[in-house]
Amino acid sequence: MSTEAIGIDIGGTGIKGALVDVDSGELLSERVKLATPEGGKPDDISKTVIDVISQIPGLTESTPVGVCFPAVVQHGTTMSAANVSKDWIGLAAEDLFEKALGRDITFVNDADAAGFAETQFGAAKGRNGLVLMTTLGTGIGSAIIYDGRLVPNAELGHLELDGHSDYEKVAAYSAMEREDLDWKHWAKRLQKYYSYLERLFSPDLFIVGGGVSKHADKFLPLLDLKTEIVPAQFRNNAGILGCAALAAHAAGTRTTVHAETAVDRTSNPD
Repeated sequence: MSTEAIGIDIGGTGIKGALVDVDSGELLSERVKLATPEGGKPDDISKTVIDVISQIPGLTESTPVGVCFPAVVQHGTTMSAANVSKDWIGLAAEDLFEKALGRDITFVNDADAAGFAETQFGAAKGRNGLVLMTTLGTGIGSAIIYDGRLVPNAELGHLELDGHSDYEKVAAYSAMEREDLDWKHWAKRLQKYYSYLERLFSPDLFIVGGGVSKHADKFLPLLDLKTEIVPAQFRNNAGILGCAALAAHAAGTRTTVHAETAVDRTSNPD
């Protein structure tokens, strides 16, 4: 498996990327960040991804590339769209990026990438059992990890709770900013949310990510939960790290399959 890969994290306001050491989880280059084009349309975003990658050193033909995106991703198709154009819904997005970049990529949900990063390098490394990661930002992203394996496309921010059909609208960090809540009043909303997740899943660990996790000492101690809850280690770099690591794993799998196929053909010529 390649020890270096590029991760590209597409968000509603910014697109960022870097070269990653997928053994250590360290960035091998400066992080490049460009603004997400206004409107977030597919062709405009793909052009910006090309611009980001062109500024990252170390890219070769064999360097795996991972791209993460704020949507449910099924077999390379984006089935939803958060803070980007609705044109993404039902779009063969992985094909779009592969054609634009002229190479294979690994394309995943952004919260899944962040969860995988924490599993490989961060707060969930070496932890067995059920881990739920949530990212508190514009909305609430989520990732489910069981015994180190990622269960993709969890959408736990959109639960119906406390009379709200989409609870992330009142519990995400954006709600705290929008309503000018203090930590105590925001934590009351988080208490309802995480208590509900406890009842549904009985997890062994909660990990809280997103930029606000750097202030974890302001709100996590206000929560009364049975489950251990800790801040994520990588915050805004988690998506880059996770999708780079997933790309390296996928590239290693492809290489193994190709090698085995070549052996088979040599052993059993037509």
